[in-house]
Amino acid sequence: MGGSEVNQTLVRLYFEVREGLHDPVAAWAKLTANSEVYRQARGGRRVPLDDATAAELAAAAIVHTASEHGADQVAALATSPLAGLVRGMGGAVLTEQSSAPEQLLGPRFEGPRAEDWANAAYVLLWGENNRNVRAPGSPWVIAGRYKGQKVVAIGPHPTRLSDETLVVRPGTDGALAMAVGHVLLKEFFLDRPAFAAHAMARTDLPALVRLRELEDGLVPGGLLGRDAGRLSLYGGDGAAATEVLLPRFDVGPGVLRRGVPAVRDGEGLVTTVFDLLLAVYGLARPGLPGSWPDGYDDKTSPYTPGWQEAHTGVAASRALKLARELGVTAEKTGGRCIVVPGWLDTPHADTAYRAMLALLVLTGCRRGWAQASGGAGVPLVPYLVLHACGEDRADLGALSWALADGMFDRRTSRTVLLDAVRGGLPMAPPPRVLALPRWIYPLPPQVDLLIGPDERCDLATPDSRLVADMVAKLSDGQVEPAREEPEPGEPGMRTVVDHAWMYEYGEALPVYRPPGVGVPLKPTQLVRLP
Repeated sequence: MGGSEVNQTLVRLYFEVREGLHDPVAAWAKLTANSEVYRQARGGRRVPLDDATAAELAAAAIVHTASEHGADQVAALATSPLAGLVRGMGGAVLTEQSSAPEQLLGPRFEGPRAEDWANAAYVLLWGENNRNVRAPGSPWVIAGRYKGQKVVAIGPHPTRLSDETLVVRPGTDGALAMAVGHVLLKEFFLDRPAFAAHAMARTDLPALVRLRELEDGLVPGGLLGRDAGRLSLYGGDGAAATEVLLPRFDVGPGVLRRGVPAVRDGEGLVTTVFDLLLAVYGLARPGLPGSWPDGYDDKTSPYTPGWQEAHTGVAASRALKLARELGVTAEKTGGRCIVVPGWLDTPHADTAYRAMLALLVLTGCRRGWAQASGGAGVPLVPYLVLHACGEDRADLGALSWALADGMFDRRTSRTVLLDAVRGGLPMAPPPRVLALPRWIYPLPPQVDLLIGPDERCDLATPDSRLVADMVAKLSDGQVEPAREEPEPGEPGMRTVVDHAWMYEYGEALPVYRPPGVGVPLKPTQLVRLP
């Protein structure tokens, strides 16, 4: 006996049914048909089970569920050993990855390859405990250090793996990222165009943006779908200084008044993403109206190194040093810098991730986000909100920016999630078989077989190869393998998430939102772009 464990009452009932049936799939079907008796048998002590029998039990449940109810009712968390099998048969692979990387880097973006890890010149381990450092790619970080790689850890606790650690207050990582962006734009774009060629060819910075009228000013109103042919309209023919209203959250839902150069396009005004980005980050240029920082040490105006110090606890000089090291290294190495994202202790983690990702966009580090794309995975939190949580009472309108249109007033996470699913957000029905690498809560209530290491699971995860072999043997063509989707072309890198929900929350452009009361699910986490 070895390998796995199973709920003792469940395995006894299974073999009682199995004795009269030669087909394990039929046995599982008969066992679960009497749902009242079956569910009462669950939750008892687990006992050892040999690998072959454990694999048979799991495979019988998977094949029966896929053939009778649909493969999408077999689900696995992406980090489960059974995730590859579930993905191959068209089941639901649940991903905990933030939507922010795909929003800025495009669907199915590439994470670092093995050679990228080994050759990386600058690595930022950013987030709580940097759990991804223990991922399969982490030995490459260590290997790269023998080549002179510098590793900087950013988070609430120091780490022994890094050359340097910036200890930030929990939930304020986004403030530091915005301050780094401020310095990058000043010294590597305005002072000298270190990344201008990359920005023109590979990013949305030269794209034109509509400015729409709102109350007593203008606000960004969506991309036109074409470029200006240059990064900035500043100093160009026909360009006029125009004040725009931008969101600010560090002192409550407020408004920044800052100027951009704009030209007339039809009946309205347009500017470039780059010009708006300079306004957001607080980079003044002569002749443009608005309230601007006095310099890097300004503590009152977002998003200077001095401003971030009050929020993060990181000295302004260290934020400035971080920005310069990142910019110089990316310039000299052609973008060989990597951010290893960890867990961020804030309900606005998606906003913080976008501020971090913007640094990679600005410096041309295309494969610098140390996670592979979630691809066609089903996002875990929306999946649980839809299938395991009841209706919440949150008012999503409370998170909108000061000049929002009221799109989310008195709406809950669940109702907005249903809109997103109708609009194409990948989702799967509630699972009947669910494979987990660890316990998660809350769980969908109608699961027939819960596979995982926790004592509360029905079956410890069997050897995935044995399960795959048994599924192939038992399915006999009943379970159709999923068709592989063609790889899309390489998308450009974005700084704008051009979606109505992002504008409503004031998060279409990079911004900082301080830690605060969270909601079960923010609408900005549901935005998917083509």
